[in-house]
Amino acid sequence: MNRRHHLLTLAASTLVLAAGSAQAQDTVKIGVLLPMTGQSASTGKQIAAAIALFQAQNGKKAGGKNVEVIIKDDAGVADNTRRLAQELVVNDKVVALAGFGLTPLALATAPIATQSKTPMVVMAAATSSITEASPFITRTSFTLPQAAVGMGEWAPKNGIKKVVSLVADYGPGNDAEKYFTDRIQLNGGQVLEKLRTPLRSPDFAPVLQKVRDAKPDALFVFLPSGQGAQFMKQFGERGLDKAGIRLIGTGDITDDDQLNDMGDVALGVVTTHHYSASHNSPMNKKFVADFQAANKFRPNFMAVGGWDGMRLIYNALNTTKGAGGEALLAAMKGQIFESPRGQVLIDGQTREIVQDIHTRKVEKKDGQLWNVEFDVQKAVKDPGKVK
Repeated sequence: MNRRHHLLTLAASTLVLAAGSAQAQDTVKIGVLLPMTGQSASTGKQIAAAIALFQAQNGKKAGGKNVEVIIKDDAGVADNTRRLAQELVVNDKVVALAGFGLTPLALATAPIATQSKTPMVVMAAATSSITEASPFITRTSFTLPQAAVGMGEWAPKNGIKKVVSLVADYGPGNDAEKYFTDRIQLNGGQVLEKLRTPLRSPDFAPVLQKVRDAKPDALFVFLPSGQGAQFMKQFGERGLDKAGIRLIGTGDITDDDQLNDMGDVALGVVTTHHYSASHNSPMNKKFVADFQAANKFRPNFMAVGGWDGMRLIYNALNTTKGAGGEALLAAMKGQIFESPRGQVLIDGQTREIVQDIHTRKVEKKDGQLWNVEFDVQKAVKDPGKVK
């Protein structure tokens, strides 16, 4: 009896292990690294909400496999991102890494993606050079050169000749400063002064006083997502709007996530960017309505980067029947699909996103502030990679 009981127990254990193994083989995991806490928490909140909505509407299967998303909070610290990415690759055997709220976080993970041959989808970070850090990186957000060049074209055609630039002092800020400066100078404009603020806990008051003293036609600004409301408050408190200094920049400064908190000082601010929650398309209207119903807040450009990142991975998994590695990366290259922002393409050579860049002005409609698009540059490649 004891021997029979032992054999039955052993058989049952084998069946449980086999079932677990089969379930593991039928599941692919996506590791998402986001700043859910800390200064960039709004980025994590937006992308996580977009991922949840995408799976709610598109199911949790791709390529015939169950898709499990594992979200890890890196708090916006590169050492955390690197460690968590390593754990996701080694322990969880993820088929793809995604997220990356800031440039240093993406760059910290790039060697892991290369060594493990794990495709890495950048949903937020926007320094041009990121995709050059690993052949396994693709991007569904944008690059600062894409946005900054558009403003360098628009400003001098609209009475803005003398400008001061103000950017956060890290990769995307360097890109924004360089590509805006080069383009406005090419078009006959002049950058009187180039100012920078620290990425962490910036105080804008001293630099805004410098701007007021320089008396430019406009102030061009790039700041990471989450800093716009604080900046706009100090811009108004320093009276720059009343001093006749126009505010222009990339769309981060009038972030849809914070726009209604900025107040009327934001009215009339002109920016260039790849996404606005007010983008006039049937797909975007549905996306915004569904997102707001699920989350009670408005989607911003980070949310659309997360949504499209999931679309990119699902499409690739459907092509590879759930296989990862180089096959999954190859299936990401060259994808064309309709996004809430409009049609997008993942360039097969650069693995960079190609998309429309809109010029927008902050207007009030039905008691709310919106970035209202009024002009567009179609199918813009990353100028940082256009030879």
